[in-house]
Amino acid sequence: MPIDPQIQPLVDLVNATAAGAPPLSEQTPTQRRDAYLALAVLTGPGPEVAVVEDGTIAGVPVRSYAEPDPEGVLVFFHGGGWVQGDLDTHDLACRHLALESGATVISVHYRLAPEHPFPAGIDDSWAVIEWLDQNRDAYGPDTRIAVAGDSAGGNFAAVLALMARDAGVDIAAQLLIYPSVDMLDDSPSLTENASGYILTRENIDWFIAHYAPDGEDWRASPLRADSHEGLAPATIITAEFDPLRDQGKAYADRLRAAGVPVELTNYDGQVHVFFQLGPYTDAGGRSIRQIARAARTALR
Repeated sequence: MPIDPQIQPLVDLVNATAAGAPPLSEQTPTQRRDAYLALAVLTGPGPEVAVVEDGTIAGVPVRSYAEPDPEGVLVFFHGGGWVQGDLDTHDLACRHLALESGATVISVHYRLAPEHPFPAGIDDSWAVIEWLDQNRDAYGPDTRIAVAGDSAGGNFAAVLALMARDAGVDIAAQLLIYPSVDMLDDSPSLTENASGYILTRENIDWFIAHYAPDGEDWRASPLRADSHEGLAPATIITAEFDPLRDQGKAYADRLRAAGVPVELTNYDGQVHVFFQLGPYTDAGGRSIRQIARAARTALR
C-alpha cells in the first residue's frame, strides 16, 4: 500500500531537508543530533504526567515518568542509531507510555558513539537493569521489569533480554519497536527501502561505522546470539517502508523457533520513526497503545 497520507508530509520534509544538506559523510555527530532533536519535537510537548523526574541510576542519566500508584517498571531505551537521541527526543513517547501502561517508565540515556563506541551504551544500560533488579522493592512489592526500545533502543532491549536470561535476572517482556538486530544483514527491505523513507541505507551504514563497525558480536547483533531459548516474551513492531523491516521479522521467527512467545505486527504504510512521533499519525498512536498494553499485561 502507499505511504500513510498522514505521515507523507513528514517524509517530504525530511527528504527536502536531506537534499539541501551536506553529504552525510561530511556531517558531524553533533549536527545529526541537532537535526534529530528538531525532527522529534515537531509534534510539540507531550501530555502531562503526574511525576516526571530527571536523575541517575548507577551513574547513568534517566528520566522517570509515573502516574499515581504505578505498577511495574518499563525501562525504555531511545533510538537514534547509537549516535543520536536523548531523553528529550523520546519524551513524548515515554509520557504516553506512562499514561497508558500504568507502569513507572524509566527512560535511559546511555553514552553515545562515536565518543563512546560499542559496548559503552550496552554497559550503561545493563548497569541500570542490574540496579533495578537489586532494588525492585523501591518500586513496590513484587515489582516486575520489562524492557522496551525503538530502533537502536530496540537493539539494546533485545540484547539486555539475552543478558538478563544469562545472568538470572527476571525480565517480564521485551518490547521491540522496529529493532536493529543484525548489523551484517542484507535482507530485501534494506534494498527496497534504501532511500526516501526517512531512515536510509546510507544512514544505517554511517551509524554502524560510528558504533560497531565489526558488528559480529551478539551484543551488537542479537540475532546472531548462539541461543534464544528461555527469553522473555516479545512484542515486535515493524513498518512496511523501513529498511529494518525484515530484521524484525527474522528476529520474531528466531524467537518463535526457540519457543519464545512472540507478537509480531507490521504496520502497513508506515516508515521508521512513526512510533516516536505517535500523535502525528493514527498508526503511531496505535503502536504506542500496543506497546503500552503489552507492558501492562506483562507487569501485572
